Amino acid sequence: MLNILRKIISTGTVTENWDTALPAPRFRGEVVANSSASCQDCQKCAAVCPTKAIRVIPGSISIDQKACVFCGLCVENCEAACCKQTDNYKLATLGAGLADEAASEFKRKIRSLLGRSLHVRHVDVGSCNACDFEMNHLCNPIYDIQQYGVDFVPSPRHADLLMVTGVVTRNSTQALQMTYDATPHPKLVMAVGACAASGQIFGESYAIRGAVDRIIPVDIYVPGCPPRPQALIHGLLLALDRLK
Repeated sequence: MLNILRKIISTGTVTENWDTALPAPRFRGEVVANSSASCQDCQKCAAVCPTKAIRVIPGSISIDQKACVFCGLCVENCEAACCKQTDNYKLATLGAGLADEAASEFKRKIRSLLGRSLHVRHVDVGSCNACDFEMNHLCNPIYDIQQYGVDFVPSPRHADLLMVTGVVTRNSTQALQMTYDATPHPKLVMAVGACAASGQIFGESYAIRGAVDRIIPVDIYVPGCPPRPQALIHGLLLALDRLK
């Protein structure tokens, strides 16, 4: 016991504020259109994109961040340098189709109902486990999401939010629907990673149903492949309307 106390005292506080830690030097984040470059409509960026996240509009490009995996192939193959890779990971967004006024009302309602507490149930519907590994770090001493009033629960009946990872497979469809039905109202659904947010990673197959929002309603999207723990915390705090 004395050795444990000595170690605690010598180690000190290791928990960090989620938005103050700088990404690693080689971290790949959001890909954006370079406004200073002139698109030549060569279609090379769209051709090399593995998830079809890029659409070339005459004179410019459009990037679907929910499907982007930050691979950087578009940046490497665009001779006009129209694509630019940043280290931005704060890409969580509210459900598609919500206007600013509707989004504000949604946040107000969630804040009034859930307050400063959020219980999360993880649902894996067909992931490669990369997002799951990043999610595991949320409970370690570095990120410690319990300091924000967020914690994981073992049953959907105790949950406020379902954190779904992976592309929805045909075999997991019923389990996802039953888990959603078992979660009491009010409930939120967060699609974690490019698979859950877009369903584009594995393409089309008889065994794949696609993105999570094809089966159940999604309130928060956290893109990435996989999203880093800070991106997940950003999405959780967005759900609680606790971002500064």
